Amino acid sequence: MACITRTILGIDPGLANTGWGLVKQDGYKLSCLAYGCVSTKAEDPLEQRLGKIHAQIDAVIQRFEPTCCGIETVWFGQNITAAFATGQARGAALVACAQHGVQVGEYSPKQIKLAVVGAGSAEKDQVQYMVRQLLDLPDTPKPDHAADALAAAICFATHADVAE
Repeated sequence: MACITRTILGIDPGLANTGWGLVKQDGYKLSCLAYGCVSTKAEDPLEQRLGKIHAQIDAVIQRFEPTCCGIETVWFGQNITAAFATGQARGAALVACAQHGVQVGEYSPKQIKLAVVGAGSAEKDQVQYMVRQLLDLPDTPKPDHAADALAAAICFATHADVAE
């Protein structure tokens, strides 16, 4: 396997909070470049909330120039309304990726947990702990949406086709 070097954007989509994180992959070594969260207010109109998510993810892509992105898929659990809202936020982030030609890998929460912790049924605190360990961070990334986004980027690093 040739040594691969790339910047991977991870996205944990949500209408109220969309986490993002950037991981640099240099062969088998992963390191954190930056992370954050786009937060929107429930009282704002939907189109403004989606516009903010798109604009801020677009700004992150422009600043860090990732070539690829791991994004969590929508999980249709008990709350269908929340799943649709998450799907809309996810769409806003995906449009920003598409506009910059960023390759996207989509992963279920189970796939991400399996890639980071080694167990698809891992708890949130286990994922956060392993993100901190794998990226050699001094502290657990906050908010948890950012840690989840870094986990999605790690999942991309371990699952995506490395023949770039």
